[in-house]
Amino acid sequence: MRAIKVVDYDPSWPRLFAQISTEVAALLGSFVLSIDHIGSTSVPGLAAKPKIDLDVVAISDEVLPMAIDAVSATDFVFHGDMGEKRWAFTRNHDAYGLRLYLCGPNNRAHGERIVFRDYLRDHPERATAYAELKRRLAAEAGGDWDSYTGGKTAFVSETLRLASLRT
Repeated sequence: MRAIKVVDYDPSWPRLFAQISTEVAALLGSFVLSIDHIGSTSVPGLAAKPKIDLDVVAISDEVLPMAIDAVSATDFVFHGDMGEKRWAFTRNHDAYGLRLYLCGPNNRAHGERIVFRDYLRDHPERATAYAELKRRLAAEAGGDWDSYTGGKTAFVSETLRLASLRT
């Protein structure tokens, strides 16, 4: 089992997202409603695993099969539906990894990820607490991804609850 690596924020992450976003927009063209930088690399200053996460929202659920086929025909590795009507793809580079999630408009999981990201961007103290939790979980998990991911669930849920109080 490989150790889970959480690193200090890298100011190149937004640029990497922009490059990948441009590539994906060219690949999917008129299928795309939006391409959003999500995950910890999308929050300035936040420690993260060196993986650029992006949600690609299709213009409709009807075009999803064609969009999935288009991404699958590239060097992205297809992982299927993650149980949230979000189809996952990965690609690795020397310095960073990439996770692309493809979903339809009004996808609940996508909406929650945007709310979570925006709340952390607007509340640096909450982002700091999240970084500390992730570093601790990575050290304790010893490569157990289920333990690492599961350990973040309560924090994410509480953050979404706090965000809902703002509206």
